[in-house]
Amino acid sequence: MSWYNGPLPAPGSPAVKPLTPADAPEVSIILCDHSRHEQPFQQSMRGGLECYLFRLQTEGQASVLLDGRMESVLPGELLLFRPGEAYEIDIMPSAYDGRHGASADYYFMATGAWLDRWWKQEGRPRRARIADDGKIQAIWHQLALESRRLDGGSPEILSALLQALCLLLERAIHEAPAKGGPGALLAMKLKHFVEAHATRAFTLDEAAASAGISKTRAVHLFKQETGGSIMQYAQQVRLALALRLMAGSQLTLEQIADESGFGSYTYFHRVFRERYGVPPGAYRRRE
Repeated sequence: MSWYNGPLPAPGSPAVKPLTPADAPEVSIILCDHSRHEQPFQQSMRGGLECYLFRLQTEGQASVLLDGRMESVLPGELLLFRPGEAYEIDIMPSAYDGRHGASADYYFMATGAWLDRWWKQEGRPRRARIADDGKIQAIWHQLALESRRLDGGSPEILSALLQALCLLLERAIHEAPAKGGPGALLAMKLKHFVEAHATRAFTLDEAAASAGISKTRAVHLFKQETGGSIMQYAQQVRLALALRLMAGSQLTLEQIADESGFGSYTYFHRVFRERYGVPPGAYRRRE
């Protein structure tokens, strides 16, 4: 897929037909897709955007107009623009001597009352570096597919997907380390892997591979950034899930041990008692 190469739809066109406040949609998707450029590409809207534009760099580099000057954008960097702001992008793969290869990104252009409210809830950064474990890109991909339907997609599904995407991006921005370099983001990716796979047995090699680093580096980075080990964090996630199951389900403790990823009741019993000072059965009766 390639970035939209033509001009933005003009005001009054079907994609951005002016609506009264009474019938304005919660969300109106103008464009949404994943682009990959192996050839030079440029687009300029210095006169100001007529919509919100969100862009997540996923591969290679691009130069984007930020605060009046062109700056390099790297993988993992998210850009947020509101209506009226100038936008310009310049992708020149050949300028990097082939070292970075193609440039790729997810993007969407949209308007709508929900977006207006969401933007005003708090200060939105123009640029943020986030850690994505695949959930954000998966939602973005589904949003692109829905908007690509011949019927234009279901307004309800489009709205739900875009709202979910914005909220996930918001959380990723909040969770991004305020300080620290790539190591902090890699540690966040490792945390995401643990949270997604804690209900099964996994190895440190698998966790490291999810962040694209060696096991030794994964162990060191996680300890450095969080103060604990990867497996200790997995244990915390499993205990939190076990507590929710104990409070909100009729599962037996043996079933809870299995569902929460401990594998055996004996191990669950030992870990639980070490953490809370009482066996799981006594804790459940007390609650």
